[in-house]
Amino acid sequence: MKTYIISRITQAFLVLWGAYTITYVILYLLPSDALSLMLTASGVDADTLSAAQLAEARHHYGLDRGVVDQYLHLLGNLLRGDFGASLSTGSSVTALLADRLPQTLMLAGCAITLSVAAGVGFAYAAAWLRWRPLRLALRRLPALGLSVPVFWTGLLLIQIFSFTLGWFPSMGNKGFASLVLPAVTLAIPSAAIYAQVLMRSFDDVWGESYIVTARAKGLSRGQIQWRHVLRNAALPILTLIGLQIGNTVSGAVLVETVFTRVGVGRLAQESVLRQDIPVVLAVVTISAAAFVTINLIVDLLYPLLDPRIARAAKVT
Repeated sequence: MKTYIISRITQAFLVLWGAYTITYVILYLLPSDALSLMLTASGVDADTLSAAQLAEARHHYGLDRGVVDQYLHLLGNLLRGDFGASLSTGSSVTALLADRLPQTLMLAGCAITLSVAAGVGFAYAAAWLRWRPLRLALRRLPALGLSVPVFWTGLLLIQIFSFTLGWFPSMGNKGFASLVLPAVTLAIPSAAIYAQVLMRSFDDVWGESYIVTARAKGLSRGQIQWRHVLRNAALPILTLIGLQIGNTVSGAVLVETVFTRVGVGRLAQESVLRQDIPVVLAVVTISAAAFVTINLIVDLLYPLLDPRIARAAKVT
């Protein structure tokens, strides 16, 4: 087990390093000049500055260094826990993240909770129902949740529940009510995936021999589904939750833009447009760290939830 944990931690660090490096390379391949974008965002026309002023500005922000030199400098600071300063605002990247991260964490937490509850509940109902027409209809609905774009879902919810019914605010970060529509928008695609996978798992588990044994013992359909089917069929959901962390972060960029929320997703979008390299690298690093941590926890939980996995690991 120790070797396995060390191996997984090493892989996690390699994933973090790879995500950081690839993001850095992509940002430098963008056909634009970071200094010009920064000056434009500040309301300064780069054409009005002299060559000496531009050179001084590049030196001030460290943009006069070579690509490799800048990369090693930023990576060294990161290893010391320093994300540096934003090129566009001059503020500490850590301070920017501390200001924006709680809003995104609340949104992501609500979205993940809703998606798991809705996905599992939907699949459970579809497996429980005996009336074939309704059961088939429920099995086809998750495909609709996956096919509709996130931004369109958000705009539709705003039109219905904000402008027409007036139940929830259409934008902002004030109060729990402002979280409802963004969280539902972000949860729908993940819930659809959970429902699809779990419905297939239910079908597979219902055909297992221990289900036949449970029936022979006189257990009712409800007892079998709750005690035996759900526990074994839900194992793939753990892996999906880990994978969906990345989708939740990427979806937060669209959702926070549509609902005008001040969070890390919107910060990432603004930073990419300004080519603010330290901020983008910090957001990617935090997101990748969350992704690998959740997946590591999921891998360690599997043997606890399914003893067969632990026995197989001992044999190998």
